[in-house]
Amino acid sequence: MAQFDTYENPNVAQRVSFPYLVVMQSDQLSHHSTRLAMPLARLPRPPADSPKRLSQSVQVLGETVYPSAHLCGAWPAQVLRVPVASMRPQADVLRDALDAVISGI
Repeated sequence: MAQFDTYENPNVAQRVSFPYLVVMQSDQLSHHSTRLAMPLARLPRPPADSPKRLSQSVQVLGETVYPSAHLCGAWPAQVLRVPVASMRPQADVLRDALDAVISGI
């Protein structure tokens, strides 16, 4: 399980709106039993009321989704089973969204 690995949302009830979770936690903290993960939202268009740093899209398996950095949380590593993709090539967008939440717009 590596930073930026992306998983199908294990919460079936949330999967329609948030189909994927991407691990944001550094690989240096892999000894912990949880992973900081960011949900990726399925939206018909970019969020109109969000600043650019919070409304950039990413692609997962050919689908356009939007980072929901404000909803990051700890997930038990054991529920994140098999990665479906790596978001490493799009890491800058994910880091930027998380930084906007932490440091401000």
